[in-house]
Amino acid sequence: MFCPNCRAPLPENARFCLSCGAPIGGAAPPAPPPPPAPAAAATPSAPTSVKCPSCGAALHPMFGDMIVTCDYCGGSVSLGGTGWKGINRHSLLLPKVTNGDEALAIVRRYVDQGFLHRKSFEESTIQDQKLSFVPFWVIPVSASTNFVYSDIAVGVGTTVGTIAAAELLGGALGGRRGGFVPMVVAPPVNPTRQDSISGQYEFPVVAVKGMSAYQPKNYQFRLDERLAFDRKSIPSGAAVLNGDVGEDAAQHAAQAFVAQLQSEAAHKKHHMVSKLETKTEFSDGELLHVPIWYYQLERKGQRSTILIDSHAGAVMPTVG
Repeated sequence: MFCPNCRAPLPENARFCLSCGAPIGGAAPPAPPPPPAPAAAATPSAPTSVKCPSCGAALHPMFGDMIVTCDYCGGSVSLGGTGWKGINRHSLLLPKVTNGDEALAIVRRYVDQGFLHRKSFEESTIQDQKLSFVPFWVIPVSASTNFVYSDIAVGVGTTVGTIAAAELLGGALGGRRGGFVPMVVAPPVNPTRQDSISGQYEFPVVAVKGMSAYQPKNYQFRLDERLAFDRKSIPSGAAVLNGDVGEDAAQHAAQAFVAQLQSEAAHKKHHMVSKLETKTEFSDGELLHVPIWYYQLERKGQRSTILIDSHAGAVMPTVG
């Protein structure tokens, strides 16, 4: 389901929009926020009015917001266990695909891939399209995975070698090949081996709970091209979204995704992998706003969502 006010994707049982706070399905408007309290007493469910750490302008977080970006200068604050605090590392990727028609051409090429799908786009209707700057936590992660695998070549080679030795010995004793084959008992060879792989990641975790469809799995933004966040760089009409996922929660999510990627790398390197153990270490995260074109298509009663990384000009594969 989608918010009737800002069209943000929402869980089916949502009563209020996670992005703009609008009531959903006739729900009563949210209760006004409590009076300002000391920073240490602030909680995600009780937002307070705070000031931008950069320009001092008043920030008015919506219900549930944990990340708020100033509409005037682009400064950002996050809500943690000690209350609101400024985000020191805040960056963005500039949009290179700023025209809706150009973005739609990318969608068309993606939908019509392959001979059997050449008319898929023509048979589809566009239900929604928009360009938004979506917040992601970029979590630096160092991962090391130890695992056990079975070396098939060793096991098969040992068996073949044993059979060959038995045939040769049987031929010598029987006077010809293929004669009497005695039992040959060889010391067992254990094909089990140990290996390890390590990886360095700057893993992006979408910072909006209701936008799990925006979560990349094994897709990297062009982080080497990111710039310090500047509100003036945002195209007119593009929304800059706040977030409701804190950095701690993003670290836990990054840990799970990185462990999965490490497991897939181990299985790709060897067959019959078992006993995987992955250890991870984190560094401080960074808030990154990414320009993303959102398209929802409907074809023969089926709806599909396609996301375009506006900076790279490419379809963004996601876990959704």
